[in-house]
Amino acid sequence: MDILQPGPVTVGTAPSASETTPGLAPEQLRELYSLMASVRFLDTSAVAWQRQGIIPGYAPELGQEAAQVGSAYALDLDCDFAFPTYREMGVARTIGVDMVAYMSTHKATWHGGMYDPQESRLAPIQAVVAGSVLHAVGWAHGQTLQGTPGVALSYFGDGASSQGDVHEAMNFAAVMNAPVVFFIQNNGWAISVPTEKQVAGGSVSARAAGYGMPAIQVDGNDVVAVYEATRRALDHARTGHGPMVVEAMTYRRGPHSTADDPGRYRSLDDERIDAGKDPLERLRKRMLADGIADDDFFAAAHETARSEEEAIRAGIEALGPRPGSEMFEFVFQETTPSLETQANRWREESDHA
Repeated sequence: MDILQPGPVTVGTAPSASETTPGLAPEQLRELYSLMASVRFLDTSAVAWQRQGIIPGYAPELGQEAAQVGSAYALDLDCDFAFPTYREMGVARTIGVDMVAYMSTHKATWHGGMYDPQESRLAPIQAVVAGSVLHAVGWAHGQTLQGTPGVALSYFGDGASSQGDVHEAMNFAAVMNAPVVFFIQNNGWAISVPTEKQVAGGSVSARAAGYGMPAIQVDGNDVVAVYEATRRALDHARTGHGPMVVEAMTYRRGPHSTADDPGRYRSLDDERIDAGKDPLERLRKRMLADGIADDDFFAAAHETARSEEEAIRAGIEALGPRPGSEMFEFVFQETTPSLETQANRWREESDHA
């Protein structure tokens, strides 16, 4: 990985895990693989659920398992907080969020997820592109004001990095020395637009220099390298040195969402050439070579992932609709005459129906 200090920088190629000193025990590597297997199986299943009509929509993350699991694994859940977009299912699974409650958003049962953000340390799912970046910086600045050690880990993609909200968030974070890590999953595509056509210079991490903050660009398909980069960035922010950027270079192997057809803007050959090494296969080969795991371990990990998916699917199918009155109850802290009028009319129509 390359640490880019403020000032003129050149973004190089991040080294592989075998070239780093991860400091991870064998049992931790096995846990990382098991987590990625669970995420992979749940992710591909969620696409099938949408096709089957179980959920109306989903944003796949095939190929980004290492970026999400590795970064979330570095969090200190006693004090840190993660701020996701709509594609961080792997982050939620890694930090132990109830996955039925998480998937309730994709079921269209509850916006933002039915889990408890404060307890889980995962902010509500954010559908507004780059919207959660501002929330992350605000929360991080609050940690500074309170004198507490928490760090915000803000997730967004290379496409979202072009939003003005990201500029405002990075500038404010740098000026206020806020303890926040901006974690960019550069998956090669801003929906249908390739990174090189929407990110000047081809690197989001290089922009950090303009805000006076350091950055790391890392191989996003290497879960160990991602963990190490994120851990270093979190330590940087936690020790009072301010914000930092981590750019995980990965690849979105599937569509932007289940409503997207990637065949309209890239070929299967292009996808195979550009996707790089599969994150799970990469770690599997390393663990076998190092004698950390055997075929029985991998078979068991996949079977556990399959059983977990079955339980989650059953839970999602059992989710009932939320009371319609809730659409009026959570708009304002105190209701307004206009909102109360609308609520009364809705009740009259509902009772009549």
